[in-house]
Amino acid sequence: MKRGEIAPEFELPDHDGVPRRLSTLLGAGPVVLFFYPEASSSGCTAEMCSVRDLDGQFAAAGAQRVGISRNTVPEQKKFAHSNGLGYPLLADVNGAVCAAYGVARNLRAAPVKRHTVVIGADGVVREVFRSGFRFTAHADKALVALTAR
Repeated sequence: MKRGEIAPEFELPDHDGVPRRLSTLLGAGPVVLFFYPEASSSGCTAEMCSVRDLDGQFAAAGAQRVGISRNTVPEQKKFAHSNGLGYPLLADVNGAVCAAYGVARNLRAAPVKRHTVVIGADGVVREVFRSGFRFTAHADKALVALTAR
């Protein structure tokens, strides 16, 4: 994905099995998609907990946080609840959404690239942040993109 592109529509189950559709999420304002390789791994836990810890700042920016990985619904549920994440984690088990967003890769241990996609309420990609190892920078970069005008 690149800035200025229209974000591909999708529907995936969240960690409770509830279907979530991008267009419905966008009805409430901007959406930040946090693609991550593996639920409960140390790097992904650090990243997603940093997103959790900035809850108030994302709320102030009017943005919704959404995590996406290739993990199953039960794996996402365990990850969300054990870390008190408080935002939806979506299960893209077949990898179709990851492929549509250009974050899929053919590595068994890490089938998803760590990318963050900030999408405006109009469905246009505002920013994409790519970093496999700067785990806690993703939330900060997303907030900068949300507040820049």
